[in-house]
Amino acid sequence: MAQEIERKFLVTGEYKSSAFEQSRIMQGYISSARGRTVRVRIRDGKGYLTIKGASNASGTSRYEWEKELPLNEAEELMKLCEPGVIDKTRYLVRSGAHIFEVDEFYGENEGLVVAEVELNSEDEAFVKPAFIGQEVTGDTRYYNSQLMKMPYTTWRD
Repeated sequence: MAQEIERKFLVTGEYKSSAFEQSRIMQGYISSARGRTVRVRIRDGKGYLTIKGASNASGTSRYEWEKELPLNEAEELMKLCEPGVIDKTRYLVRSGAHIFEVDEFYGENEGLVVAEVELNSEDEAFVKPAFIGQEVTGDTRYYNSQLMKMPYTTWRD
């Protein structure tokens, strides 16, 4: 089983000029049950099906399985998804030996920008770029599967 270890942060500064790649992502959830989500994603003309397990106590680690799908199959699966779609642009930014994935959300999640960094272990050191703000790892409000149900614009400070 593949373990995904990542930390998530709010973004408070400029990051776009440092990005070496960007792509638009649309995703929905066939199942958004806590502890086991099934996600359909369309990115750069390709489809993906992802299954994620429950996070550990700190929210940094969980099981993840992903399979690429033909675009037409992903589009068909999107029709089976629960109400609510996540629409975002992902920017990739290098910082030290790591790559931060910075997601700028649209629609009902407009105004939210978060960055994630994948790690090899929960205590792995990494260089935080200047645009990194408050850590929100483990805060379920910032999980995409929750943003679909309770969009950022309904609860942001």
